[in-house]
Formats: sequence, C-alpha cells, structure tokens
Amino acid sequence: MSVAVNQTQTIERPSMDYLDQLEAEAIYIMREVAGQFERPALLFSGGKDSITLVRLAEKAFAPGKIPFPLVHVDTGHNFAEAIRYRDELAARTGAKLIVRYVEDTIKAKGLKEPTGKNASRNWLQTYTLLDTIEEFEFDACIGGARRDEEKARAKERIFSFRDEFGQWDPKRQRPELWNLFNGRIHKGENVRVFPISNWTELDVWSYIQRENIPLPSIYFAHERECILRDGRLLANTDFIQKDEDDQIVTRQVRFRTVGDMTCTAAVESSAATLEEVVAEITVSRISERGETRIDDQQTEAAMEDRKKGGYF
Repeated sequence: MSVAVNQTQTIERPSMDYLDQLEAEAIYIMREVAGQFERPALLFSGGKDSITLVRLAEKAFAPGKIPFPLVHVDTGHNFAEAIRYRDELAARTGAKLIVRYVEDTIKAKGLKEPTGKNASRNWLQTYTLLDTIEEFEFDACIGGARRDEEKARAKERIFSFRDEFGQWDPKRQRPELWNLFNGRIHKGENVRVFPISNWTELDVWSYIQRENIPLPSIYFAHERECILRDGRLLANTDFIQKDEDDQIVTRQVRFRTVGDMTCTAAVESSAATLEEVVAEITVSRISERGETRIDDQQTEAAMEDRKKGGYF
C-alpha cells in the first residue's frame, strides 16, 4: 500500500501479513487478560494449540517472563512424548508449571472410572480442572480452542463466562463489539479466554512453521504399533481395553491432535516435516476432531454437553 505525498513522491506503507494480524489480535487478548484479571492461568496440554499460546504469551510480555502459570490436567493416559515436551518447555521458558492429576481426583472423590470399549478419562478432567481453579482461585483460564474444531466451540466468545459452578451457558455469553472484552465477574466465577478463536488448524500450523516452533515428535510421521478399531488407528497401549474385533497393526502415522491416548486416533501419513504437514492440512477436508477424537463422536452434542458441565 502506498500513500501519495505529492506529485513526485510516494511513501510505501507495508501491509500487514495475515498471520501478523492473527498474532497481533492474540497478543492484545493476552495483555487484556493480564490487565483485567488478578489470577489468570494458561491451560497447557502439550498440544500444538497450547504450544502456540505459549509462544504468543512470550511475545506479549517480552522481555519479561510469562506472568501466569501453565496448568496441565494430566489424565495419566497422556502420550509420553507430550509429557516430556511439557517439562522441557516449562524449563526453557522459566514459566511456573502446575500439574494436577485425574487419578488423584478419582481417589479423593470416589469417582467411578468408565469401563468397556472406548472408555476414557477425558470427561473426568472436568472435576480436576474445577478443583484446580478453586484451589488456586484462578479467575481466568486461557485455552487454545479454535472455532473450526467443533460446533460447540463456535458458540464461544473470546471471553467466555463461567458461573460459580464452572458451568457454561451459551445464552449468557456477553457481546464483544469493537474488540472490547468484558472481564467483570463476581467472586467464584471465572472466564475462559480463547486468544486464537479466529485461527484455523492451518493457521496454527502455518504460524508454527513461520516461527519454527519445535513440537513433540508425535505430530510427525513415524512407525507405530496401533489398534485398528472401527476404522480408526489408536496407539497400542494397556490403557485401552481390547476386544475380539480389534486388530494390532503397524502403520506409518502421525497425530493431528494430542489428547488422552484412549480417545485420540492417529492418521496414516508420510508428512515428516512442518512443510509437509502444512501441505497435508491444506488439502484435508475433515476437521482434526472429526477425524481423530473418538469422544466427540459419541453423540452429536458430546462436546457441548461436556462444556456445560465445566469442561474446557
């Protein structure tokens, strides 16, 4: 873009790259959180979206350290690669890391763990998350939800209000006009904040490629022994109860999303570099959760039901 100064001279004004615009919006939101809330936290899973959030937080508050802790709710069934990466990232950035375990919540509350085919602790994370919010009195929790992931995500605001029980009511969300975010809450209430709401999976991967952000190796093509179940490839682990219809196969796969091992499927892929992953995602016509998250397929409103109960 150029601006005329006189008949003989023009000044070149650089246009903002699309990723720069997304980054600037996310950084603005991060700073709004730091300015409006007393005890914010960044929910960290070891996945690409939360890794992107950490990079954005580093940029938002440089040269200082990230001014809020990273919080991980560990189901006990996480991929080892993601856990190693989590610990390495916390050490590298100097960010405070808080880990709370679903296993401890099950024991403390006497919860009944799901059993049978496709049993997962994923829903039980809600109890641990709500207990952690209460323990540390967090009034804002930053997360990596994107609006192209799942239908219920698209109903969220960037500042998504939760009542004193941690519950989400899509009809009680506040309008967000002109990038004005209302963080006013009463004691016991909290806000879930989604700085990358306007990003897509491809945007995240393109940003990771541009920033050259290291990722857990699980995101890239590798040979792995898998359980072939109902057309999906699950990591072969003792956490999954096998049945007679399951087949054990060895395939070249990668994971598009990194969640609980019991409900996260792999995709067959030869994409071993960031460039190859971006190319693969560019032509994909199936969302990552639609292709790889088994717990989202149980009912049409599975995610929305979990969110209403306090799930992130």
